[in-house]
Amino acid sequence: MGFLSQPLFLTLFLFSHQTIMAYQYYNTSTTPSSSSSIGRKLGSGCNFFQGKWVYDASYPLYDYSSCPFIDPEFNCQKYNRPDTLYQKYRWQPFSCNLPRFNGKDFLESWRGKKIMFVGDSLSLNMWESLSCMIHSSVPHSKTTFIKKGSLGSVTFEDYGVKLLLYRTTYLVDIVNEQAGRVLKLDSIQNGNAWRGMDMLIFNSWHWWTHTGSSQPWDYIQEGNKLYKDMNRLIAFYKGMTTWARWVNRNVDPSKTKVFFQGISPTHYEGKDWNEPSKSCSGEMQPLFGTKYPAGTPMAAVVVNKVLSRIKKPVYLLDITTLSQYRKDAHPTVYSGNHNGLDCSHWCLPGLPDTWNQLLYAALIS
Repeated sequence: MGFLSQPLFLTLFLFSHQTIMAYQYYNTSTTPSSSSSIGRKLGSGCNFFQGKWVYDASYPLYDYSSCPFIDPEFNCQKYNRPDTLYQKYRWQPFSCNLPRFNGKDFLESWRGKKIMFVGDSLSLNMWESLSCMIHSSVPHSKTTFIKKGSLGSVTFEDYGVKLLLYRTTYLVDIVNEQAGRVLKLDSIQNGNAWRGMDMLIFNSWHWWTHTGSSQPWDYIQEGNKLYKDMNRLIAFYKGMTTWARWVNRNVDPSKTKVFFQGISPTHYEGKDWNEPSKSCSGEMQPLFGTKYPAGTPMAAVVVNKVLSRIKKPVYLLDITTLSQYRKDAHPTVYSGNHNGLDCSHWCLPGLPDTWNQLLYAALIS
């Protein structure tokens, strides 16, 4: 992903002395660490994240009615979505083929291990997808499924493989204090629950833009200073930097593989794909082409910059562009517990299955 031009950055960030400093920091010349390069190319030299969507009659990889792990929020066929074509697209990289997902092989490779997804409802989306993909490979294997509050687990008992979910909207902490609910940009006590995992797949961004009644904090804190608000990209950058520090201090790469899920796009505004009168509602085909008109979201630029400076190896699942093409793959109104139009989550089976195929490809390459 290329960085945006300096004038555009300047327009976005010249709000305060603090944001000017952040702008200068973003644009300091750095040599990327193995984190960003490892997310682009594997030993084969293939970039899995550049490609196109092709119709494949053998898809989807599982049937929604045979998977016991799908939330009503993502279960579009159960809630009467009339079309199924969105399930029939396979991601085809330009310079190689993605290995077909093999759930039994995945279980054997990770026998006795613990894998944790850490993030918001898009982590939930990906966690449920992987659980369904594995389950369809071993439909008679004994499973234990627990979901309680912000925690979830699917255990494939015959293999001792645990797929865990830790729901956290920001990765950094929100703490109830006398002043109110405080989003602490430099605190990550949550991280104590992430230790001891064999694989961690992190995700954040979705909630950083929320305002009004859907915003779950009253103040932002950095150091000893409380702010009523700040530029959300700057806040995201600071929170992600705290997360990177946590990874550097707490992850032993010989014991734990770390992935970052990448920025999942929304499709509320058709102007993003040159159809200003539209949203994801009623969309039944991907955008075909090799360039998404709206370009790289700023949040993805922030993620790239943070990963370029992290010392420990983190693999970026660079799902942004391939997901931008999938304006057809959202629940829209075909959802069991989401009011209004949903152009931010994804139907299951559907796009998150490809995210997990990319995870699988990264693990076996």
